[in-house]
Amino acid sequence: MRAAVLHETGRTKLEVLDDVEAMGFGPGKVRIRVRATGLCHSDVSAMNGVLPQPAPFVPGHEGAGEIIDVGDGVTGLARGDRVLICWLPACGTCPACKRGQTQLCLAGFMNAGTPNFKRPSGDVFGFAGTGTFAEEVVVDARCAVPVPDDVPLDVAALIGCGVTTGLGAAINTADVSAGSSVAVIGCGGVGIAAIQGARVKGAAQIVAVDPVASRREAALRFGATEAVAPEGLVDAKQRITAGDGFDYVFEVVGKSATARTAYEATRRGGTLCVVGAGAMDDHLRLNMFELFFDEKRILPSLYGGGDVLRSYERAIALWRADRIDLQSMITHRVRLTEINEALEQMRTGTALRTCIEI
Repeated sequence: MRAAVLHETGRTKLEVLDDVEAMGFGPGKVRIRVRATGLCHSDVSAMNGVLPQPAPFVPGHEGAGEIIDVGDGVTGLARGDRVLICWLPACGTCPACKRGQTQLCLAGFMNAGTPNFKRPSGDVFGFAGTGTFAEEVVVDARCAVPVPDDVPLDVAALIGCGVTTGLGAAINTADVSAGSSVAVIGCGGVGIAAIQGARVKGAAQIVAVDPVASRREAALRFGATEAVAPEGLVDAKQRITAGDGFDYVFEVVGKSATARTAYEATRRGGTLCVVGAGAMDDHLRLNMFELFFDEKRILPSLYGGGDVLRSYERAIALWRADRIDLQSMITHRVRLTEINEALEQMRTGTALRTCIEI
């Protein structure tokens, strides 16, 4: 089959090959024909080494398609079922799952060290234990979540990561209060989802912050009340909050510099929600006095900060009720063979969200 492969961490281009085979099918597993996958910035971060991932590997973790084979012992799934791919499935038995924090389950990460594919030249990993930039994937049955017939597969793919992450940061982790002031730093797909989540929660002011003009324009269409370039954030803070700071600030970039900016934009007693995935050697500096004196809550948010399956259901319910707009987030559609063009647009910020049709 065809798949896009990164041969070595640090390279900027993928090679689309036709000699890749999905491996590992057996008891407890399903084989999925991927129909659509989103291009998430985390894929780029894995390619450039910001996020740890063994190479060679097939990027992609935000996919949807149809089940084409079911292994022994799998219940509740059948051939032909439409599913989205959950890259962080819950085992249901670990301490995190028993506490109800299924987004902290490490079972999915355990699979990330096992090759998902093979070529004549050797084994190939799948990013985050999946690797959806491929025509087929073999995953644990817990990774295959049924999708209702009325949900398009490209929309389902986005729900598989970016939408769930952004919405959940606002709804679950930060629990934005009605009438509050919000700033979102970084307005790619996840940032736009966070803006929509803040709007659903009833935020009165939502300021979108991004250096790319097209993303600022998009943020206004998705519910931001104002959009500014990074250099305009201080002025917006002064105008909107009389210099006090925003009630909630979402950092959706994954860099210590923007996290520090977000901290300074948050009011005393307010909430800084860290959503962006950054590098292990990029450290956020805070002094002990400000940490104590400002009493700002710093809340990291992994995969939306709540039960993943419930978050999927909520996103679909909000989409059906026209409370959130998911289809308009897909501003660019490409075929697998055009993936390097899509990667370049992701790097330059000219596409809000790219859907790859497999």
